[in-house]
Amino acid sequence: MKGLEEAKRFYMECGAPMIEREFGEYVGRIAVGLAGHGSECFGFDDEISRDHDFETGFCMWLTREDEAAIGFKLTRAYDRIKSEYCGARLEHTSAIGANSQGVSIIGDFYRRYTGCDGAPATLKDWLFTESAYFAEAVNGEVFRDDLGEFSKIRERIANGMPEDVRLKKIAAAAVRMAQTGQYNYPRCIAHGEEGAAALALCEFVRNACEMIFLLNKKHCPYFKWTFRALRQLDILSEMCAPLEFLLTADNDETGRKVKREIVEDIALAVADELKNQGLADCEGNYLEPYGFAIQKRIKNAELRNMHVLVG
Repeated sequence: MKGLEEAKRFYMECGAPMIEREFGEYVGRIAVGLAGHGSECFGFDDEISRDHDFETGFCMWLTREDEAAIGFKLTRAYDRIKSEYCGARLEHTSAIGANSQGVSIIGDFYRRYTGCDGAPATLKDWLFTESAYFAEAVNGEVFRDDLGEFSKIRERIANGMPEDVRLKKIAAAAVRMAQTGQYNYPRCIAHGEEGAAALALCEFVRNACEMIFLLNKKHCPYFKWTFRALRQLDILSEMCAPLEFLLTADNDETGRKVKREIVEDIALAVADELKNQGLADCEGNYLEPYGFAIQKRIKNAELRNMHVLVG
């Protein structure tokens, strides 16, 4: 059973009755679910995932006022049912792998990912926050949220990126794809710089993945889960296999020739989708002109006047 399913079963069998029994006055004010750091929150966990940073549990998110009133008692009650339900607690943790299960303040949960008590407040906050943080803020599932405060912020982060910011990020990704895969990869090969060529190709793949998530209006997760999540997208998910090929195939003469062709095929697919979404009206599949064309569409003057590679 997946960790998210285990979390929901634990909540339904033990958590919900405990809250109803011991915190009846707050039943409708406690948001419950599982989200944040960890493969189980994305639904990507397997048996290997359980060797570190993995516990069966769920999250309870409170307003700051409710946490002051019941936070300590609710934490003690949660720890009790968790011990009874799960037995021994987590033993193997990494320094950056601590999960967010148990009781937390709504604003504190989101601050881990956005730097503030909710969704980003400014265009620059949206622009300069790593997409992986947004992905972790909105993954998983909310089991119950009668009050709606937690879910309102979640929805804003998931679907509320300002269009000017999306355009700025797409413009930057387009130019980076052109510069790394289409221009510098073959030049590094010609120079005999195998290491630089590999780095150029890695940067092309990274920016192509970011581009595809942006075209789907989704947040690209932590690199470990990028390809797994990309396969589930509606737009250009078929690019997953060729992108993986670029990273994993042999680098002999034949392999390099095939990789150059695949880079151009991926660039063409992205160019066609940019035109399909009405974001640019350029010719050919070299992506740099698309980036500059998209940059010009940005309405906010400050974003529009930033260097095209910022984003």
